[in-house]
Amino acid sequence: MENRINVLKKALEKDPDNPLGLYGLAVELFKEKRYDEAILYLHKYLEKHQDEGSAYRLLAQSYARIGNLEKAVEYYKKGIEKAEKHNHPSMVKEFELEIKNLQERLKEAG
Repeated sequence: MENRINVLKKALEKDPDNPLGLYGLAVELFKEKRYDEAILYLHKYLEKHQDEGSAYRLLAQSYARIGNLEKAVEYYKKGIEKAEKHNHPSMVKEFELEIKNLQERLKEAG
């Protein structure tokens, strides 16, 4: 995995706004449990590129993994907006269920 991460980082040095590079790097970092770094690259990706929902899922999952459940809910909600806009009803349902689960966890913790 570290090899892929290095290759993607090198590619982004040449083309820092490349959507596949930014998203791909975030995915690889997430797989390696490097959630803070994944979050950084997902934000860079979303600043420059349109997304239909997948990047918001990964961003929400990353925030949930580091314990920031409020941010996770926020990004699932943003993902719902994009998924609805791009006609992905199954993704909308998935995100709604994730929000419900996170809100339950927040209630239990609160």
